[in-house]
Amino acid sequence: IAMEKAVIPTEEQLEILEHHFCKVNKHPDPTTLCLIAAETGLSEEQTLQWFKQRLAEWRKSEGLPSESGSVRD
Repeated sequence: IAMEKAVIPTEEQLEILEHHFCKVNKHPDPTTLCLIAAETGLSEEQTLQWFKQRLAEWRKSEGLPSESGSVRD
């Protein structure tokens, strides 16, 4: 699978992404991811990459390893 170039979300897209990350789900399922992507206008791949990056940052700020095994937040 070819990786898409990292995209810098706009202020508006970031607000939507952050809202979903903080208030809804840090691990969106494929359907939710699709809806978030549609809402932001980003591709599902870009949305997934953002969530992975954001989760790693969140885990780091919580003093957790950046990659989790089977433990879900």
